[in-house]
Amino acid sequence: MCVGDQDEHVKSIVPLKQDVELYGVPYQNWQGKPLLSRADCTKVLCIRDACKAGNRHLISLLATSSDGLIDDEVRREAWPILLGYGQSRSRDEDLKQPWQELPIHKDEDQVKLDVNRSFIYYPSNESEKQLGHRRVQLSDLITEVLRRHPMLSYFQGFHDIVQVLLLVLRADHAADAVAHLSLLRIRDFMLPSLSPSLEHLQLLPAILYSADPKLWQHLSQTQPFFALAATLTLYAHDIEEYGDIARLFDFLLAQEAVVSIYLFAVIILSRREELFDIPSDEPEMLHSILSKLPKPLDLEALILRTMDLFTTNPPEKLPFRAWAKISSYSVLKTTRGFTSNQTIKDGEELIVRQSQQLRRAEMRQQAMRFAWTYRRPAGGVGIAVFIGILSFWMQRTGVEGILGLLPRRLWAFFRLFIR
Repeated sequence: MCVGDQDEHVKSIVPLKQDVELYGVPYQNWQGKPLLSRADCTKVLCIRDACKAGNRHLISLLATSSDGLIDDEVRREAWPILLGYGQSRSRDEDLKQPWQELPIHKDEDQVKLDVNRSFIYYPSNESEKQLGHRRVQLSDLITEVLRRHPMLSYFQGFHDIVQVLLLVLRADHAADAVAHLSLLRIRDFMLPSLSPSLEHLQLLPAILYSADPKLWQHLSQTQPFFALAATLTLYAHDIEEYGDIARLFDFLLAQEAVVSIYLFAVIILSRREELFDIPSDEPEMLHSILSKLPKPLDLEALILRTMDLFTTNPPEKLPFRAWAKISSYSVLKTTRGFTSNQTIKDGEELIVRQSQQLRRAEMRQQAMRFAWTYRRPAGGVGIAVFIGILSFWMQRTGVEGILGLLPRRLWAFFRLFIR
């Protein structure tokens, strides 16, 4: 099926019903307000039927099509399925130790600072007292997930994502969603290093080159760090309208993790004329423009174009070996092709492996810097041999086994190669 025809495909599987009710209430007065159309009401019923059947593929199609999942009441049924844990709680709450009794997470002080800056744009119809209560709920929710999964590292902006989940799913049902999202969808952002997040951004030039080589050339002097805030927070940091971010989450949760990068590429492509008005030798100005999302965002057009771009230029076909450079443990690859049978345990195991891989990479970089600092002209071959031996040793003994050697024994070993 052509992605551009996705809405037509959805229409073909959502037959328009003449007389419909939602939760026993006629569609004209559902949730105390009229729906946009009878077609929307029929779509909601189709989504609910798909949820009851556990049909993730159909839910994904409906979530991606125009207007997404329509309403928060529907999202409360559909988002858990999109996140891979279904409608019921994934764990027996009665068997879990209360999170308040678990060891304090190292990042809780930063959580408190960020939570104080939450709920700035929405909800807009609540008093300061009500917003204060929501901030307490948000702090508790983030802290619970971090304490139950201490291998996660908090990042600034995580609270922007979690507040959306909290508003849609409500406090009593958001913890599982946050845990699944953290470990299975945005795990790369919750590692102890920012480098995996920056590796995501390196896909942007490759996507732009595939779609528009001339625009790629124009932006070639500008590093893609301008996309960090938006992609790191699933755009929740930048989008100020609740309805827009909830609808965008419909789309992002329905797709694999890499689609978020394609979405930013499409946003860049949509600004083509504006960007060509700025000289290519002014990367600071280009960075400033690109780091802010345009307003207003035509989300439906962007989503449709994103799926077209993703289909015609899949990650494996991107130039510059961009996809090959991504870690096999990255969420970009572990969600590729999207199987919903990954578990929290899978996510915990993957983040441990990613952390070990990061430490090995950091050790290799330290060794290279060490070698460069104490280089001698005649020692070039020996240095190369040393680095090779070090990499092999790290794989055999693990990072922890070699850390203690660096100050003394490693230097003594290294001197053999530079005499």
